[in-house]
Amino acid sequence: MAKETAQHHTKAAEHHDNASRHHKEAAKQHESGNHEKAAHHAQLAHGHQQHATHHASEAAKSHVEHHGKQ
Repeated sequence: MAKETAQHHTKAAEHHDNASRHHKEAAKQHESGNHEKAAHHAQLAHGHQQHATHHASEAAKSHVEHHGKQ
């Protein structure tokens, strides 16, 4: 179970990194007046944020299940 918990932490971090990259690209596209591309990257960022939240929640849940509510 420890390996699975670590994988959730890793996946959360990867999705946060991807969300950050897409937010930066959305800002760049917005500043250039490419609003359609900006919206596309913003939507991708949002999706990565949702996945990151899921993995972070699963990791936290695993900690509580294996180490108790301390």
